[in-house]
Amino acid sequence: MGEAETVKSPRADSEARYRAPALDKGLDILELLSTQSGGMTRAEIVKAMDRGPSEIYRMLERLVAREYVSRSPEGDRYSLSLKLFVLAHRHPPVRRLVTRALPLMDAFARDARQSLHLVVEDRGHALVVGQAHCPANWEFGVRAGAEIDLLHTGSGLTLLAFQDDHAREALDARWEGTDRVTEREALEDTLSSIRKAGYRIGPSQQIRGVNDVTVPVLNTEGYAIAVLTCPYIERLDQDDHATIEETLDLLRDLAETLSLR
Repeated sequence: MGEAETVKSPRADSEARYRAPALDKGLDILELLSTQSGGMTRAEIVKAMDRGPSEIYRMLERLVAREYVSRSPEGDRYSLSLKLFVLAHRHPPVRRLVTRALPLMDAFARDARQSLHLVVEDRGHALVVGQAHCPANWEFGVRAGAEIDLLHTGSGLTLLAFQDDHAREALDARWEGTDRVTEREALEDTLSSIRKAGYRIGPSQQIRGVNDVTVPVLNTEGYAIAVLTCPYIERLDQDDHATIEETLDLLRDLAETLSLR
């Protein structure tokens, strides 16, 4: 073999054979935006990637349409959405969490004689991912799959109270240009009180006569990966159900079991 000859590695040959330029371009944009906390304009992306404006424009439009990239309300800046974070770091753990939580939630419902739902944050909303029904004749519950408001529910407020900096920044980016950022800032005292207490008990903001009891399920850093909410209703004709204080104790024990600490 002559000195001028080069030997291709099997890996290099495989990479050359299976190249997908459009996919590579999209991944390059995502990787670039991941390094920019304030987002980038299209001109800045074109310059950084040294590519033609038209091909970058087409790719950005597809990434925005698929919700991997968010465009500012003014339309001139692009930043990563939470979708990659959700796909990579949340949904598989959530599936495992739901599988583990459901039998324990059913046991809680039997002991407290109250219904219960498990909630996570998902792209600017609170999403109910699991539910346990009260075995008694009367109950109030929220169905699995329901989207509920982060700012106006006990579940949402508790998720926000135990939110990490990354999730907060991503949520602010999603809500940029709306009144929701100001609404959240106005709730800081409320969120601080929930963090200090470690739970929230308060009247439902949707149904009169229901008191929501909510506790966080925490990761190893002490931030919420989910919350458990019992929409507590007090029976007037029976006294065999747990008091609201007993319900809170049962709920905190359940959350502690599910937390990753």
